[in-house]
Amino acid sequence: MLGPGLISIAGHATPIKELLCLLSLFAGIIICKIVYQLTGAISPFFFTGYVKLDWQKKLEWNNRGFSTFHALLVAAASLYVLLESDLFCDGAQDELMINRTSAFSDSILGISAGYFLADLAMIFYYFPALGGTQYVLHHGLSMFAIVQSLLSGQAQMYIFMVLFTESTTPCVNLRW
Repeated sequence: MLGPGLISIAGHATPIKELLCLLSLFAGIIICKIVYQLTGAISPFFFTGYVKLDWQKKLEWNNRGFSTFHALLVAAASLYVLLESDLFCDGAQDELMINRTSAFSDSILGISAGYFLADLAMIFYYFPALGGTQYVLHHGLSMFAIVQSLLSGQAQMYIFMVLFTESTTPCVNLRW
C-alpha cells in the first residue's frame, strides 16, 4: 500500500506517479466543470435555440459540451501516443509493449478518469435525465479499465486504442 487508498499493482504506482495520477484526475474534473460552464455561457451567442430550452435540455446540452471536449482531447492524445510518440514503437524501448507508460500517457488517462467520474456523478445526481443504466455501465466500465491500467502500468496501448473510438462522440452529440 503506497498512500491513502491506492494499491501498487506490479510496482507501477510510485509516490510520484500516484501524485501525478491524482492531480490529473482532479484536473479532469475541473476541466469538465470549466467546459460545462463555458458551454452554457457561449451557447446563446452561437445557437439561438439554446435560450428556448428548458433547464433539463440545457443541462444535457452543457453536459454534451464537455463530453465533446473530452472526446476530442482523448482522441487527439490517443492518436499522438499511438502513432507519433515513440512510446509504442517496436525497438524504441527494451520493455514489453504492454508495460510501457509515460508521464504524458498517465496524465491523459488520469484526465479521462476525471471526466468519467465527473460525468458519472452528474448522471447519478440527475438520474435518469442524463442517461439510464447503459450510461452508468459505460462510464463505470471505462473508469475501471482506465484506473486498472493506471495502477498497474499495463495495457495502456489497448486503453488508448479504445479511447480513440471516443472520436465518434462529437458526431453523436451533434446529432442531438
